[in-house]
Amino acid sequence: MEISKEVTKLENLIFLNENEGQDYIPQGFYIVNDGKAGIELKGSIIINIKDLINSNLHPNESRLNGCCGYDGLDGMNRVCLNNHEIGAENSDCWMPHFVALNPDFVTFT
Repeated sequence: MEISKEVTKLENLIFLNENEGQDYIPQGFYIVNDGKAGIELKGSIIINIKDLINSNLHPNESRLNGCCGYDGLDGMNRVCLNNHEIGAENSDCWMPHFVALNPDFVTFT
């Protein structure tokens, strides 16, 4: 099952935006997290929230913490339409916004 729109690897990291409350990565692109940006899940696939498809919020409400969005600090908070955990949405007001997909569940086509 596809969980994102078509995305291309972002080669020029100057386009990453670490400002709070804004998109971390431009729509239509992905990066592989090298662990340097303070993002959990080293090796995770980082995409823009608007590129995520065929997913829902986690049914376990303890994973859905945050004040103005979701902080992703309590584990994966996004599931596919079959209810399998796929990654963590980070969309709270005090952080840049993105989805970190678990690389174990990502296949590039």
